[in-house]
Formats: sequence, structure tokens, C-alpha cells
Amino acid sequence: MQQPQTLSQTAPSGPAAYAAKTWRLLNKSGIVMVFAILFVVLCFTVPDFLTSRNMQGLLLSVTLIGSIAVTMMFVLALGEVDLSVASIVALSGVVASTVITATHSVLLGVTAGVIAGGAVGLFNGVLVARYRINSLIVTLAMMEVVRGLAFIVSNGDAVMISEERFFDLGGGSFLGISYPIWSNIVGFVVFGFILRKTVFGKNVLAVGGNGEAALLAGLPVMRIKIMVFVLQGLVTGFAGVMLASRMSLGDPKTSVGLELGVISACVLGGVSLTGGVATISGVLVGVLIMGSVQDAMSLLNVPTFYQYLIRGGILLLAVLFDHVRRSRSARVR
Repeated sequence: MQQPQTLSQTAPSGPAAYAAKTWRLLNKSGIVMVFAILFVVLCFTVPDFLTSRNMQGLLLSVTLIGSIAVTMMFVLALGEVDLSVASIVALSGVVASTVITATHSVLLGVTAGVIAGGAVGLFNGVLVARYRINSLIVTLAMMEVVRGLAFIVSNGDAVMISEERFFDLGGGSFLGISYPIWSNIVGFVVFGFILRKTVFGKNVLAVGGNGEAALLAGLPVMRIKIMVFVLQGLVTGFAGVMLASRMSLGDPKTSVGLELGVISACVLGGVSLTGGVATISGVLVGVLIMGSVQDAMSLLNVPTFYQYLIRGGILLLAVLFDHVRRSRSARVR
């Protein structure tokens, strides 16, 4: 009769077990340690970095990336990508500014801007989910189309806003904290809850992890993908309206290249480009890393062309880290 295996026979031991345990720890908390080390280094090497004024400015500077990253996380978790977010920001800001100028209604303008973003998201979602067109191609094309629409709506120029009440949306504060920062806090809490504590969030991760298995299990894969892209469009539309409020105008030329910063923050935060893996805490740390680096470069007066080089390098490192993490995780299993 065959003897049952003991724990010592089945459980890995020795250097292999130690390596696996170490990798799991680094995989979960490595990015937090990177941010902690980076933050300490910047505090000691960059003048005025740790001042309260600069900290408030740093948090405010990451609100645009942070507000969009919370939904880009869902898109990437599906194994998809959205390159049209920067153009949606521009279009939504222009639409909101144009409607407010024409009707003098802040509520109507904000609603129009958010709906414009949602409409683009719906179009992206239908093409990706219903017609199974690669999301990279769809959103790359929509990046150009939507930017063009922003220029058409604004007649090629920035749209000035005369309603001062609109400026409170991006310039007001509560308990000494500006509304854009509060908006980010709420966004991270709400979408973190949706990702981890709701059926929808678990379904998104399931679809991204294995779409065919999710379909065989009876999940409405097409509807889930469309909902995620619509959610991405609505949230990005609100971010565009908020930015227009902060700038006091709707600018069709704004936020060029924003999509790279958002994707970089998500990938740095551990969101897998192949889908199925995402954490809201990781995305938060990724956003803070991107913001800290940008803030430090501004304080050090780093020339703009070097800033492009550094941001591109961060994105490349994030993608390489994602590749190494996936390869290592597969070997550990």
C-alpha cells in the first residue's frame, strides 16, 4: 500500500523555496520599497522637495494621471489598452467649455463634457468587444479622430470660459485640500473597492486572465469589455472637465502624451499588460513615483528634452519589469 506523502515530501524546501518566497515578497511589496527609497533620496538631494508647499503641489500635479489611472487599470487588467485618453481629455474640456459659454449653465457643460468622454469610450468598447478589433489599433486611430474633433469643436483655438462658478470645480478646496485631490482620493477608494470587493471587478480579472475560460464559464465577456471602456471614457471625460476648470479654458492641444504617463503608472504599479493582474495600491504607488520624478525634474530645472528621455525610460523599465515579473512568476509556479 502506497504511503501518503508527508509535508516534507510535498512542500518545496531549501534554496528554491527561499527564492520563491523572496520573489513573492518582492512581487507584492517591491514597488513600495522602490518608492520609499526614491522618496528618501529625493528628500536629501533635491532642494525644497520636502516642503509642505511642494508636497501639496506634487499631489495636485498627479491628479490628472491618477484620476485616469484608476480606470486604465481595468482596461489593462482585461489585456487591452486605451491610447485615446489624452484626446478624450482635450475633447471633454472643449465640449464643456463650449456648452458653458453658449448656455451659461455649468451643470449642463460638465454633463456634456463627461458624456462626450463616455461616447468615445462606448465607441472604443464596441469596436474592441463586438467586432474584435485590436484595442491598440482602435484607440490609436481614435486618438487622432478625437483630437481632430476637439479642434473642430473649438474652431482650432482655446475656448475661454466666462462663468467663474466653473472655476471652483478645479480651484476650490475643502478642509485645506483642493477638490482635484479629493476627487483622486474618492476615485482610488471607489475603484479599489470595485476591483476587489465586487463581482464586476472579479469578472474583469477573470476575463483578462483567460478570456476563453471566462466565456465558457458563462461570463458576459463582450458586455464586460464594453462597460470597462465606457467607464474609462466617462472618468477620463470628467478628468478633462476638471482640467478645463483648472486652466479656465478648454484647450484642444492639451495633454499630448498623457496616455504614456497613465500606462507607465499602472505598469509600474504591477498591472500586467497581458491582463488578469491589478492592484489599486500598486497603481497609487506608480502614480506617486511618476509624480515624484516629474516634480524633482522641475525643481532641478531639467531641460524638457531630457524629461522626455527620462519619462520614456521609465515606461521602458516598467514594461521590462512586467515581462520579468510574468516570466519569473511562471517559473515559480
